[in-house]
Amino acid sequence: MGTRQRRVLAPWAVLLLALQLAGASHVVHRSLEAAAADAAPPPSVPASIVSPLLRTGYHFQPPRNWINDKSKLHPAVSVLSFDNSRQRQRLAANQAKPCAPMYYKGWYHLFYQYNPNGAVWGNIVWAHSVSRDLINWIALDPAISPSIPSDQYGCWSGSATLLHDGTPAITYTGISRPDINYQVQVLAFPKNASDPLLREWVKPAAYNPIATPAGGINATQFRDPTTAWFAGGHWRMLVGSVRDGGRGLAYVYRSRDFKRWTRAKHPIHSAMTGMWECPDFFPVSGAGLRAGLDTSERGAKYVLKSSLDLTRYDYYTVGSYDEGKDRYFPDDPAGDYKRRRYDYGNFYASKTFYDPAKRRRVLLGWANESDSVPDDKAKGWAGIHAIPRKIWLDPSGKQLLQWPIEEVERLRGKPVTVPAGKVVKPGDHFEVTGLATPYQADVEVSFEVSSLDKAEAFDPAYEDDAQKLCGVKGADVKGGVGPFGLWVLASADLQEKTAVFFRVFKDGYGKPKVLMCTDPTKSSLSPDLYKPTFAGFVDTDISSGKISLRSLIDRSVVESFGAGGKTCILSRVYPSIAIGKDAHLYVFNNGEVDVKVSQLTSWDMKKPLMNGA
Repeated sequence: MGTRQRRVLAPWAVLLLALQLAGASHVVHRSLEAAAADAAPPPSVPASIVSPLLRTGYHFQPPRNWINDKSKLHPAVSVLSFDNSRQRQRLAANQAKPCAPMYYKGWYHLFYQYNPNGAVWGNIVWAHSVSRDLINWIALDPAISPSIPSDQYGCWSGSATLLHDGTPAITYTGISRPDINYQVQVLAFPKNASDPLLREWVKPAAYNPIATPAGGINATQFRDPTTAWFAGGHWRMLVGSVRDGGRGLAYVYRSRDFKRWTRAKHPIHSAMTGMWECPDFFPVSGAGLRAGLDTSERGAKYVLKSSLDLTRYDYYTVGSYDEGKDRYFPDDPAGDYKRRRYDYGNFYASKTFYDPAKRRRVLLGWANESDSVPDDKAKGWAGIHAIPRKIWLDPSGKQLLQWPIEEVERLRGKPVTVPAGKVVKPGDHFEVTGLATPYQADVEVSFEVSSLDKAEAFDPAYEDDAQKLCGVKGADVKGGVGPFGLWVLASADLQEKTAVFFRVFKDGYGKPKVLMCTDPTKSSLSPDLYKPTFAGFVDTDISSGKISLRSLIDRSVVESFGAGGKTCILSRVYPSIAIGKDAHLYVFNNGEVDVKVSQLTSWDMKKPLMNGA
């Protein structure tokens, strides 16, 4: 009788099995929560800050420590208008983004900058996680770390491109000198392209660095190569920079073989906005069409995005691309200075990628902490990623729409609804009951205001500063039509609450103007927290009185989408009372007219597999 052979699963098959089990049952490895619960914080750190119940449940983050990007403290901190000087320094040092997201051989890959040794910046490597669904994640060994002359002093941000034969390539910024942040661009290929997990990468000495700051380029402001696209017989990629005088720009580099690159004579576009970090350039389908396009496909329109070093926000324009001249032209001539933002909250240095499995373009972004560095050290972690968002051009062709990817809905538990047509009178509020975990939930609500006649007159001085308007007209400032919306992560006595709301004004022509705002000024009783209001105007027709809101609530983050994704706001909050089972969810109306809740459904959100935490 023959000996039975033992079947040995390949490592990637073992990971696949683990992910499938996680997707079916949401069984999670032993997390840091038990250890954190037993640890006493330093005397200067409030006990609530280190509560394991503030660590996000379903937003991406590593098991512990720091998600980070660049290794510098920016001189631009002096121009930021934050009230707290500690926060100015913190936000300047805390810039990060997902690096080189891609879909390869059935797996989603997310590379991200990470400190394996602590919850502050330092010792940065490119960490690597894989997923089958962009929700459940397994951490692999770091993919890229300093190892060659071109990157021996740092591996900064970059992007991934799939070549004609399907082989992935990564381009990123390396720091090659010890005395200054001298920036060059580096190329890496997988050591074994047949490995679907892409666990090892090589950096060919024959080609690196592939781009250097020659010809008058500022060597310390030359970074973040984009995903490349192929057109006219050449690959093209962009690298962000700034010229003397503050002109931000994206240089164009061309290559026939993806190994030898030459800079084009002119940048693809520029504007007097300051340094362009983390540029992104991609085609979109026609207005209202949801299908995404590969970066090398021709688009009906194109999107050019940059992360502005001076403001710490991500801005974009929609326009056209002249392939022959390698020039981009915004549809709105003033768009460079009145640009739309992906997110009007705590969201920076984002990156998109094309997902061929579902023919969609997916946006990934990073959110920093808004507590303190000592708090982060005590917590043992810092930085999260926003829920991945599908993006497409809206029917007007003027802006992008964003919506959480459909996979996040797999985390939903049993729905809890509010009777349709429930009316909230002026000054009233009611609690949404029935959720087991209101601190970890998904809420979709549709409102209908009875009349717009009492809308307040809009002061044109706030035309370009919705955030300032929200600071003046916060959630507790009574208005005509609104504020109305949600109080999330609220305590039973409402000492703590984070408001997500709409307020309707009328401009000088009598046309409604909608403000969407997240007001966390009463989100926590803990001291020394940065609690800014965030806001954006919503380009929507509210003449019928109807408007919708979706909020993803996850312990210390509130991520909201207004009017079907026209305006998005992510905010970080750190309740001290409204934690865990002591968190509540309310609908409120502080305006002078009735507000009807046409529909409200909320769900508890399960915890996915999250990098072993």
